[in-house]
Amino acid sequence: MKLLVTGGAGFIGSNFIHLILERRKDVEIVNLDKLTYAGNPANLKAIEDDKRYSFIKGDICDAEIVKQAMSGCDVVVNFAAETHVDRSIDDPQSFLKTNIFGVQVLLDEAKNTGVEKFIQISTDEVYGSIERGSFSEGDRLSPRSPYSASKAGGEMLAQAYFVTYNSPVIITRGVNSIGPYQYPEKAVPLFTTNAMEDKELPIYGDGLQVRDYMHVYDHCAALDLLLDKGQAGEIYNIGAENELPNIEMAKLILAELGKPQSLIKHVTDRPGHDRRYAVDTAKIRTLGWAPKYNAKQAIKAAIQWFVENRAWWEPIKSGAFREYYEQMYGKR
Repeated sequence: MKLLVTGGAGFIGSNFIHLILERRKDVEIVNLDKLTYAGNPANLKAIEDDKRYSFIKGDICDAEIVKQAMSGCDVVVNFAAETHVDRSIDDPQSFLKTNIFGVQVLLDEAKNTGVEKFIQISTDEVYGSIERGSFSEGDRLSPRSPYSASKAGGEMLAQAYFVTYNSPVIITRGVNSIGPYQYPEKAVPLFTTNAMEDKELPIYGDGLQVRDYMHVYDHCAALDLLLDKGQAGEIYNIGAENELPNIEMAKLILAELGKPQSLIKHVTDRPGHDRRYAVDTAKIRTLGWAPKYNAKQAIKAAIQWFVENRAWWEPIKSGAFREYYEQMYGKR
């Protein structure tokens, strides 16, 4: 099996590549990544000499690069995306370009190439917020940020290609993944590294927004299963049912690191902030998948990785990220 993994130098994509190369000996992987701020070659340093792995630097919006990268591939797994909600509020256009137009370029080439499976990685955020219960795959989408709207747009294109061209598209909607190589603009790595540096943990509003915290290993294991058992035209929610309010997540991090709760700083809530995400995962569980980590285990494992890998995140936080962080939280 030969896979094209787009966005494979990012957080979930790099973890997926590591897992697939470990689990499948007869696989080849081509990683196409633009290497934006969130794409880090260091995420894949351990496997860069593996003969089953190759890297192409390029943008999924570039049809010629996509054609080159997809040549001879049986499966496409599209992680490539702009993903940070805060950034989407400041710059919606770049999200629309990558998350919608880029998906269209990939779908066109997959149609021309005749790939056997195309997995479009989406997000639970396309559903919007839910006060009680959980969303099933057939529920109406109600995205509430430029980010989630752009991901919903990419999904709509993928579904249209399945109906119109019989493209073998599968869509996944994953919850908040955490773990190794997660860029420290996201809450868990940001709070963990800030706490390690005795800096404040900026909590939006009252901090009672509820999220399902899934370890990235569990997310990638679900995707691995779908390589074999996922059915074209289907949508699969992927979540661990590890619900926790953001404030409790922050307190857990501080307690685990032996830091004072006084480091928590409540800041002005962001516009359109969804209160709670929750998805029904019965569909993928019937295929034989179940998460390994509960919420506390997932968060503690993520904390431990950042404790043991300061050399990975310290250069990030001392570079361009610092200016962005100060811009985001210094003005609130």
